[in-house]
Amino acid sequence: MHPKIITTLATYSRSLFLADLIAGVTVAMVALPLSLAIAIASGAEPIKGLVTAIVAGFLISLLGGSRVQIGGPTGAFIVVVFAVIAEHGYDGLVLATFMAGIILVIAGLLRVGNLVSYVPEAVVNGFTIGIGIIIATSQLKDLFGLSVDTVPADFVEKLPVLWQARDTFNLSALGVGVLTMGLIVVLRRVAPRLPGLIVAMACTAALVAYGSLPVDTIASRFGALPDHLPMPELPAFSLDRIVELLPSALIIAFLAGVESLLSAMVADRMVNGRHRSNAEVLAQGWANIGSALFGGMPATGAIARTATNVRAGGKTPVAGLVHAVMILAVMMSFAEAAGYLPMPALAGLLMLTAWNMSEPHKWRSYMSSPLSDRILMLLTLFLTVLTDLTLAIGVGVAIGLALRLRRRHVPPAEWETPER
Repeated sequence: MHPKIITTLATYSRSLFLADLIAGVTVAMVALPLSLAIAIASGAEPIKGLVTAIVAGFLISLLGGSRVQIGGPTGAFIVVVFAVIAEHGYDGLVLATFMAGIILVIAGLLRVGNLVSYVPEAVVNGFTIGIGIIIATSQLKDLFGLSVDTVPADFVEKLPVLWQARDTFNLSALGVGVLTMGLIVVLRRVAPRLPGLIVAMACTAALVAYGSLPVDTIASRFGALPDHLPMPELPAFSLDRIVELLPSALIIAFLAGVESLLSAMVADRMVNGRHRSNAEVLAQGWANIGSALFGGMPATGAIARTATNVRAGGKTPVAGLVHAVMILAVMMSFAEAAGYLPMPALAGLLMLTAWNMSEPHKWRSYMSSPLSDRILMLLTLFLTVLTDLTLAIGVGVAIGLALRLRRRHVPPAEWETPER
């Protein structure tokens, strides 16, 4: 269960550091706008996303079991975080994150990291597509510039509220959002090594500022961003509060464990390596504890950022440390500039994130899978969208394990590399 950084530093060299430095800076440029957007979509202040990326991202790389894993806030948590904040307040989320970290540390010490292979891929695909749908619908308000006082968290209740506000549609907001998405897609194809997210966001921010467009920005909605990390403190807790938040903590721990190990498995295939699953679970535990101490959000290994790290030439966990330090440096130096980022641009970014999470290029292959897997995936998807993630995962995993027991003579299928 030793962290991977211990192994890699034994043969570390200047050339490795240069490669990690370039990769770390590249990933930071991707993580910055994503962290802000994920925090806002989760119902939290934008600074909470940066705090999570810095603190949790640093600890995941320092203590993790993967050479190239990058951690931080991810889209998969938006749904559960939004629900926890809506029901228990942000202080409730911090305590639930702290509890989830403790659960993950215990799970790592008990060496349960390998159990992720028993979570059916159909369940993972189903709730990931469901989460993508929920994220996309949650961004419709900002993408279209609608004026709505309160948008319900429930998917079924949300759509009629948004439709009733259609008369407040803002063409400038839609134009900024669509332009941002277009720039991101084009830059990814024509200049994949360029930090396309930052370039696209900077262009639309400049357009809004110099064109005086009637579009909300981070600063106009949330005020100025802090330029420093808060002081760490233990979250307030009581026995009643712990019991009340235990289901949320369990689902956060489950999501963090599954997504981080899935991301590490993807990274293994990209670098021809092998991660240490129990060390990774332990790292996720300490990272979530650390994030909660600084008032941050839940964190896990981020598949898209990890893939970006590998493609940018990251070789060791030092790249992840550089990524976290770089985000801190940018926050301390350019917090005021980040306030100019337009809300429709962040909505457009999350729309693309939701689309990529659903992995549309794999939909055809899903239809050729066994009927039981297709039903399980669709069941998990509908439960995720129409009920809640806890029920969806609980039912999906239970049915999936029952199906696996029924098909004991059939060897388990290998994970397919996701591009989430």
